[in-house]
Amino acid sequence: MPFNSKPQKFNASIKTVEIGCGDKAITLGGESVFPFYTFDGPIDNAPKVGVEITDMGLINATPELITYYGENASMADMAAKAAAMEGADFIYLSLEGGDPNGENKSIEELVAVVNEVAGATDLPLVVAGCKNVEKDSELLPKVAEALQGKNVVIMPAKEENYKAIGAAAGLAYNQKLGAESAVDINLAKQLNVVTTQLGVKADSIIMNVGTATAGYGYEYVVSTMDRIKAAALSQDDAMLQMPILTPVASETWNVKESMATEEDMPEWGSREERGISMEIMTAAADLVSGSNAVVLQHPQSVATISKMIKELV
Repeated sequence: MPFNSKPQKFNASIKTVEIGCGDKAITLGGESVFPFYTFDGPIDNAPKVGVEITDMGLINATPELITYYGENASMADMAAKAAAMEGADFIYLSLEGGDPNGENKSIEELVAVVNEVAGATDLPLVVAGCKNVEKDSELLPKVAEALQGKNVVIMPAKEENYKAIGAAAGLAYNQKLGAESAVDINLAKQLNVVTTQLGVKADSIIMNVGTATAGYGYEYVVSTMDRIKAAALSQDDAMLQMPILTPVASETWNVKESMATEEDMPEWGSREERGISMEIMTAAADLVSGSNAVVLQHPQSVATISKMIKELV
């Protein structure tokens, strides 16, 4: 008996969000099928791959990244080198040095870094704060102002500070907004609801619903992303139809499998290969679960995931 494929058609679709300007601008979302289900329908906007750099430069970087960027690389040098990675679609700049419990860099100093990076590349830019709610509430509106006209993503807007960041990024300076929740479909939807009630357009919001490294309670990530995509497409839930961006690198390079030295764990083999494997496996799993963009660090990871996407879409 011949097999007759029955495409699963949905009348709903993921909203499209464009970031960047000019020829290098990219579009996230727009699909009306499950991830990589090209046999059910076309996927016009393939998932994208971002490269993470940080205002801390190479202070906490692995030896391999130091070799790639150059030991004395400036932020402009790092931005240009990140943009040159095979498969890179956008730059993800983390302002971790602003954390009051860490380096506690001033807002002026961080905005200067943002301007330096933005001036060194024409790839779309995503700027993430320092993960301190109070500092980000002051910092990110200034970043949104400094980058006015560049159509960047400002994140994270959380339940605790979405009003301050949403009002600046999504309303005053016409940037895109990254809404961050913690691996929970209800929290993700509620944040989108209150953000749109603030006045931010739904097609200006990108979700970061959270992730974990593969093997570290990762089934919760898969479940959450699956449920979000299912509700968005099969139930036409407008408050879950925003594309998803997932910062992978910050998770995968901080687990023991990626950090343990070869001297401490000789039976585990090459530390660099372990880190790359963790990054690739997690990114691939995020993409097939529903993420529209992943953020990586290692050049080999970026090239591998980019190739995977091209072969599946």
